[in-house]
Amino acid sequence: MEVFSEVYSCYYQVLRHLLCRREALTVPDIRSQICGEGFEESMLSIIPKLEDGTWNLFEKDGELYRSKLSPSFTTPLSNLEKSYLKALLSDPRIGLFLNQEQLHDLNHMLAGTAPLWRQEQFYYFDRFYDGDPYEDENYRSCFRTLLQAQKQNRYADIDYTSPNGTRVHHHYVPVRLEYSVKNDKFRLLALQQSRSSISSNRRGTQTKNESGKNSDTAAGSDPDYSKHWPRMRLETLNISRIQSVELTDKVLPCSVDINAMIRRSYYKEPLRLRIVNKRNALERAMLHFANYEKNTTKIDEDTYECLIYYNRNMETELLIEVMSFGPMLTVIGNDRFLNNLKTRLQKQMELHADI
Repeated sequence: MEVFSEVYSCYYQVLRHLLCRREALTVPDIRSQICGEGFEESMLSIIPKLEDGTWNLFEKDGELYRSKLSPSFTTPLSNLEKSYLKALLSDPRIGLFLNQEQLHDLNHMLAGTAPLWRQEQFYYFDRFYDGDPYEDENYRSCFRTLLQAQKQNRYADIDYTSPNGTRVHHHYVPVRLEYSVKNDKFRLLALQQSRSSISSNRRGTQTKNESGKNSDTAAGSDPDYSKHWPRMRLETLNISRIQSVELTDKVLPCSVDINAMIRRSYYKEPLRLRIVNKRNALERAMLHFANYEKNTTKIDEDTYECLIYYNRNMETELLIEVMSFGPMLTVIGNDRFLNNLKTRLQKQMELHADI
């Protein structure tokens, strides 16, 4: 096992928690922990190495696995880890999550450390050049305000310019920030109360309490807000198009299961990929499609099937990512995705012929 891996840091966290468990574990216990803290495909990498002893971290007692380490063990930062962290500080995106004081303190702590890499050493051949202005003060201010609103479940007053140039001004509840590698842009997933729900709240709805008497209750003030959350519409906003953000005093009464809302928007049939594990294709595919919900199963010694769940908003970007992967990956379904893939390839062939 590598000393340190920025790609598989999740594996290290999962293993740390397994190793800190005082009680003996069964394979189902280990699987449950991995599924809860890692990814579905994490079991493909972790379980075999524990069972065959490649990672000599557990003592096997029949069907039980006992940690060889003390629960109180500590892991100080290695020079390689410090070098990695110093390299991260040179990324302009890090300033979106840290203020100037935090950046100054971290740079001071790592003053004598050489960065593992420098930004100018990378050339991104498959990425758009009009990425977000990460060092623009208004952009950074809007980003941090959205982060605060997300953490506090609070409505934010957002002034936004749509792709067609229309100025939009609404109250949203920021629920997730996502980063697109291909576009080099951040986007915001936010909840907006539907117009029908707003009208209903303004009028008030006649409901009956336990005594059978009518009472005026607005959906937004109902303490059991969870039954009303389908009235909230999920919107996607590009952070760079946001002109200003102001926090409001209004807070969403309860948390919303954003993952459930996204799953409800998925197409009925997922994208089905067949991966031939040559030239480290499986590992590259898991990293390539890391931001999608997926399920990976082993078909035979060198072949895997990966199901990727997606909706209309994800479709174009997913299509581009599939096309850029390489010959070790084959699309075997669904029909919708296959037809879109063929259409895009045909257009590329026609463009190449014209050139």
